[in-house]
Amino acid sequence: MLAAVQEALDAIRPALQADGGDMRILSLDEINGVLDVELMGACGSCPMSTMTLKQGVERILKDRVEGLNEVRAKGIDFDVDPSGF
Repeated sequence: MLAAVQEALDAIRPALQADGGDMRILSLDEINGVLDVELMGACGSCPMSTMTLKQGVERILKDRVEGLNEVRAKGIDFDVDPSGF
């Protein structure tokens, strides 16, 4: 599944980069089909990032990657505690 996610992200990454942004994979729960990503660059601070994530990135990835159910972004859907707790 990870290879399919990476391939699909590589296909949409140029559109993100054209607007000064990018994203990286933080984790992939293959059992539950949940991908956690971090939006970077302009995407990290863009007020439209939630729409880009859900209506763009998530929709495309779910269409292209069998078994993927949700794409979540750090700072939008969850926060990562640097202490690990």
